Amino acid sequence: MPDLSQEENAAAVNSLRSAIMRLTRRLRHQRVDESLSPTEMSVLGTLFRCGPLGPGELARKEHVQPPSMTRIVAMLETKGLVRLEPHPEDRRQKVVSQTEQAEAMLEESRRKRNAWLAELAGGLSEEEWATLRDAAPVLEKLAHLPMPEAAPR
Repeated sequence: MPDLSQEENAAAVNSLRSAIMRLTRRLRHQRVDESLSPTEMSVLGTLFRCGPLGPGELARKEHVQPPSMTRIVAMLETKGLVRLEPHPEDRRQKVVSQTEQAEAMLEESRRKRNAWLAELAGGLSEEEWATLRDAAPVLEKLAHLPMPEAAPR
């Protein structure tokens, strides 16, 4: 952390967490398919970014237990959004991949959310836009850092 007082760092972390949570809640309301949970949407997003994955690897990337991922994948398969296929190198294993229907739904969801966020941010000043552009890569990095071992729950 920067050389600020512990109180200043704590206040900045609290403010950042609070803003991210509020914005996330608002973005979730911009879903295309209301029948999918945020967790199911997240799993589809991970498959979109990473390509086909084994259920265990998918569970690790989503920070959920394997039995939970098994249930999520089964639900998405029932909805026609993913398919389970034999692993190309080990036929005893399975890989999860998304369907074309899922890809189209994700693209529409991204388009809708991006349009909503652009409209929301339309009232920002040029300086505020520059701050957001500078912050985006840092927030992306933060989102992909490994989870701390003893993270509070």
